[in-house]
Amino acid sequence: MRTARRPAPPLDPGHPRPEPVLEVVVPVHNEERDLEPCVRRLHAHLAETFPYPFRITVADNASTDRTPWIAARLAGELPGTQWVRLEEKGRGRALHTAWSRSPAAVLAYLDVDLSTDLAALLPLVAPLMSGHSDLAIGTRLARGSRVVRGPRREIISRCYNGLLRGTLSVGFTDAQCGFKAVRREVAERLLPLVEDREWFFDTELLVIAERAGLRIHEVPVDWVDDPDSRVDLLPTALADLRGMARLGRALARGRLPLAALGSAGTTVASVAVRPPGRLAQLLRFAAVGAAGTLLHLALYVLLRPAAGSQAGNALALLLCTVLNTAANRRFTFGVRGRTGLPFHHVGGLVALLAGLALTSGALAVLHHTDPGAGPGAELPVLVGANLAAALLRFRLLRAWVLPARTTETTAS
Repeated sequence: MRTARRPAPPLDPGHPRPEPVLEVVVPVHNEERDLEPCVRRLHAHLAETFPYPFRITVADNASTDRTPWIAARLAGELPGTQWVRLEEKGRGRALHTAWSRSPAAVLAYLDVDLSTDLAALLPLVAPLMSGHSDLAIGTRLARGSRVVRGPRREIISRCYNGLLRGTLSVGFTDAQCGFKAVRREVAERLLPLVEDREWFFDTELLVIAERAGLRIHEVPVDWVDDPDSRVDLLPTALADLRGMARLGRALARGRLPLAALGSAGTTVASVAVRPPGRLAQLLRFAAVGAAGTLLHLALYVLLRPAAGSQAGNALALLLCTVLNTAANRRFTFGVRGRTGLPFHHVGGLVALLAGLALTSGALAVLHHTDPGAGPGAELPVLVGANLAAALLRFRLLRAWVLPARTTETTAS
């Protein structure tokens, strides 16, 4: 009986190499198919285009297939390539471990599927090497980006980044693109504050950095969707929502030492804003509500197969409510700045309960009268229930959550 050989230890063989200026981490879990072409292509690209010493680190988090053996072989064949092995899953855990051990001046990572064109790698790290910026991210949502992906992932991505802007008031455009870099001295201060070790790791790192006044450079990228994506939609979405809530509480309560992280940023606050009149508010609210209803229906269609009708409706309504509150706060009622933001979203969630009761009740009545009703019958019922919920939400927002007043904040 033939015994499988254990992979070689994750050390660079051969002659000592100079300390790398750039380290690119490729986090992997059971990627035996994509790992070798990714690393070879990345190595060839860096050898041809990057003028300084570099290192590629394959960060294997608890793979159970042939990934460790392939990573060990590549580390033995390609100069400046190594691998590390973690016994627990989690992309954030892999990045945290690899970046914490690196001596390189600039730390980067990219996804193993190479959805992002490598031509953007040098523009990504150049502002960090020059000292112009502290972090850099690839963005698929900025002007100049060229993106090929299906409507399902497009909607999910835009909703997620819209939620971040609505709840945490972020300024960067794309938190999820697997193409980021950070200066090592900045990472040394940020990493101890980042709690998440899975998919929310990137977002948490960026939000803390932005709140601390660090400069984030964005690079429009060419990006082609990987049809073999293994991200489990519903658990990941719920984990991200929990991460947003946890991070929002930490920021609101002042638990993070933002002032000590780096450059003192200037807080840009809004000047006095006179809210629009009642008719203008109603028209703007209707426009936001129409867009929100279409988004709710689209999310419902996407989530229903995995979560069922009631859970899919509840999750779609929750995502839309946060975006709706943020849009109405600024566009309908003229409220700007962060003052009162947590209370406004809490009030929006209270209005959500009323909307959830109406839409869930309407679905329950439909299924009671017609047990075999499918999406074709459910969507018109949801449209009618959404209209009733919208009128109630407008009354609540105008009278209680965002009453008409002149909003004024102070610039510091």
